[in-house]
Amino acid sequence: MKLRIIHAPLVPYGEALTIQQKLREFRQGEEIPDTLLLLEHPPVVTLGKRGDHGDLLLSREILAQKGIDVVEIDRGGQITYHGPGQLVGYVIVNLYHHQRKLRLFVERLENSVIRYLGEYHGIEAGLSEEHVGVWVKDAKIAALGISISRGVTMHGFALNINCDLTPFSYIIPCGITDKGVTSTRMLTGRESDMERARLDYAGVFRDTYGYNETEELSWDDLNILISENRTG
Repeated sequence: MKLRIIHAPLVPYGEALTIQQKLREFRQGEEIPDTLLLLEHPPVVTLGKRGDHGDLLLSREILAQKGIDVVEIDRGGQITYHGPGQLVGYVIVNLYHHQRKLRLFVERLENSVIRYLGEYHGIEAGLSEEHVGVWVKDAKIAALGISISRGVTMHGFALNINCDLTPFSYIIPCGITDKGVTSTRMLTGRESDMERARLDYAGVFRDTYGYNETEELSWDDLNILISENRTG
């Protein structure tokens, strides 16, 4: 199997969402290989299908004053926050090539994050019997949410690395009131290079899913292909 990896800088959430939607259409038509987008976002709160507006602890107006957008989307899950210093991975994958099993695909995605944290940060992370995502004891370090259409996935995970955790206090993350959030910086006391983090995680993802061929593109390369109506 071939995997295309897109390494991106800080990308506005709406722009990344539009690109994901286009890539999913291409993947549904078998015009592109499975694709992994690795990027960061400016501050934004997203509400999934099960999102409750009551989990917004500040009004949209106050959040806007703080420079935080609010976006409602079609992924699974509830409410979460994205911001600089958070590694976001979006997976545009045809499940036909992954035994057609969404649950197995999600389990591998969770395991890829756990493996990355162990190998590159020395952090022992795991899963919760009650809640989705990746956890370190009672604190969530990565949120996960996937949507699927015509056999192709979209959305993915958000892993807290260097990000400021303060904005999580403006919401009830994933609707969970009795748990905390954490980051690799909080747990290790070390700042991570985000470009290095993207490269390291990409290798773990590739190995977890068994891709034997990879192709890497920049965000600019990807946008040129799309604007010229080419898929590479």
